[in-house]
Amino acid sequence: MKVLNYGSLNIDNVYSVDHFVRGGETLSSSKMETFSGGKGLNQSIALAKSGAEVWHAGAVGENDGEFLLEMMKDAGVNVSLVSHVEGKTGHAIIQRDGDGQNCILLYGGANQKITREQVDQAMEHFQAGDFLILQNEINEIAYIMEKAHEKGMKIVLNPSPMDEKIGGYPLEYVDYFLLNEIEAGDICREQGEGEELLRKLSAMFPKAKIVLTLGGDGSMYKDGDLVLKQPIYRVPVVDTTAAGDTFTGFFIGGLMQGEDPKTALDHAAKAAAIAVSRPGAAPSIPDRSELEKEL
Repeated sequence: MKVLNYGSLNIDNVYSVDHFVRGGETLSSSKMETFSGGKGLNQSIALAKSGAEVWHAGAVGENDGEFLLEMMKDAGVNVSLVSHVEGKTGHAIIQRDGDGQNCILLYGGANQKITREQVDQAMEHFQAGDFLILQNEINEIAYIMEKAHEKGMKIVLNPSPMDEKIGGYPLEYVDYFLLNEIEAGDICREQGEGEELLRKLSAMFPKAKIVLTLGGDGSMYKDGDLVLKQPIYRVPVVDTTAAGDTFTGFFIGGLMQGEDPKTALDHAAKAAAIAVSRPGAAPSIPDRSELEKEL
């Protein structure tokens, strides 16, 4: 069993600031750093570091994205399905304040230039029972889901960043939703909290397993009548950028390696806690061996 992560590849430009810039304001930053990033890249590295066999498909620019591929290869990700396309690699401008919180401005770049021919070629390497992980930072997601469903792959959707395109995807094909309360409310078209949202999503998608992240209150999991609650591990926060992606990678990676959902949730929460205690996105993601040692 292996996993295909069809996802974004970004160059993250991170600016350390006292507060997030406001309309009409010019703000000086105390530091500027460049990291590899993108929800797709982060989740692939988290999957690989959790111990899963992961292939990444996506696109980078013709001249500026090679270091992203090298970082993934160093983590154990197969990048042979990543295309080089004309133009720039996707990038993000990230403001990070003194509490480790962030706000992000994205430019899609190569992430929005994926073709159906590339999708068809990538899918030739996978079969029924393999996992497909998707976020919402690339184009052709609906087509990718259709092809994966035809093959009998298990589809995992992290609908972030949330936008109007989500409603046009064949969400009935999704086997696992991993999302926060805002994203869940948008899909349900009615905001709410915790168990209420979990029930509504489960009613809409009764065949899907749902992981709902609750920020400082941890996460919840629902599969039919089974409901699990997972608290967070509290640590000093340095940078929250990769917290959700680390959680996703270790949760799905754990399931692929035979963990039950309760154990996979606990390991995912530990990995996310370690990630937020370090700067950067992908560089903050721990190896599985660190989970017990660091906490």
